[in-house]
Amino acid sequence: MVFNCPAQTTLKEAYKGDFLIGAALSGYQFGGSNAVEAGIVKTQFNSISPENVLKWEKVHPLPGKYDFSQADRYVSFGVKNKMFIIGHNLIWHSQTPDWVFCDDKGDDVNREVLLTRMRKHIFDVVGRYKGKINGWDVVNEALNEDGTLRNSPWRRIIGDDYVAKAFEFAHEADPQAELYYNDYGLEKEQKRSGAIQLIKQLQAQGVKITGIGLQGHYGLDKPDSDDVDETISAFEKLGLKVMITELDVNVLPSPNRSLSADVSERYQMRAGLNPYTNGLPDSVQQELAQRYADLFAVFLKHRENISRVTFWGVTDRDSWLNDWPVPGRTNYPLLFDRDGKPKPAFFTVLKAAQMKLSQSN
Repeated sequence: MVFNCPAQTTLKEAYKGDFLIGAALSGYQFGGSNAVEAGIVKTQFNSISPENVLKWEKVHPLPGKYDFSQADRYVSFGVKNKMFIIGHNLIWHSQTPDWVFCDDKGDDVNREVLLTRMRKHIFDVVGRYKGKINGWDVVNEALNEDGTLRNSPWRRIIGDDYVAKAFEFAHEADPQAELYYNDYGLEKEQKRSGAIQLIKQLQAQGVKITGIGLQGHYGLDKPDSDDVDETISAFEKLGLKVMITELDVNVLPSPNRSLSADVSERYQMRAGLNPYTNGLPDSVQQELAQRYADLFAVFLKHRENISRVTFWGVTDRDSWLNDWPVPGRTNYPLLFDRDGKPKPAFFTVLKAAQMKLSQSN
């Protein structure tokens, strides 16, 4: 199979007028230590998300102590390159230091103390980047697989309304910023139903929520395109913007049958789980390309409501899937290879945009 496209076409140009095309960045990309990948970001993308540098443990590691050094560089990179800048994330059960939930004796604080800490953190972080960061993942991964609220320390101490409080505080801190709920696995009916119920409750309470982030950590064959299509349609009906926020396609065998993207999951390496250490076979390369073509056909179908498609990483080399859920594997989930060169999947994504243009003429 041969993939052809105009030499000067970029992802952001191909989808101009449809939706933003984003990438999640690490420090060596926005900090300038990897010129190749920084160049890809500047050329191909018009939105950026921070993979880690705005998470609580990075910017607020100790009580009263903030470290905005990396986050400032990230935002400066986005402003300089006229990107739509995402803040990821404010409230999550993971990568939040234990001190946030504990008193001096190591016991849980009470509701009022934790709400005060939540509000101060959100006001300090969102306020610092007011007018620069365009949208925030306010609450990340609050749901169990069955659609019920995860019993995180946030919920255990504050109660079910911690989600609403986080959105209220974020809106107070920057009334102009877009505010999102972000989660994985919403293509599964139970979890999707729980997310829809949660969002309807927020809307009924008058809480500002701009959009839903479907993370998009997909495999080569799961979930199928119809499930993705159905999921986008379900959230469109709520009047929300829909975003694909962490897109990648895992080409390696799964150590389990789950579609989870829970960062706490870990499995030991065993035979058969890391089959492509010497490169991706052409047959799998083409399968990956077709998978991306199918996904972008669905995204384009919903271009009136999808505002952004963000890849979780820039090249295969820096993908989190090399170390999750099995550490030390060699994965190939993105559009650019380890040397920063476009893969067949890159060209099928461009071709999907061209097919849209030919169909509209």
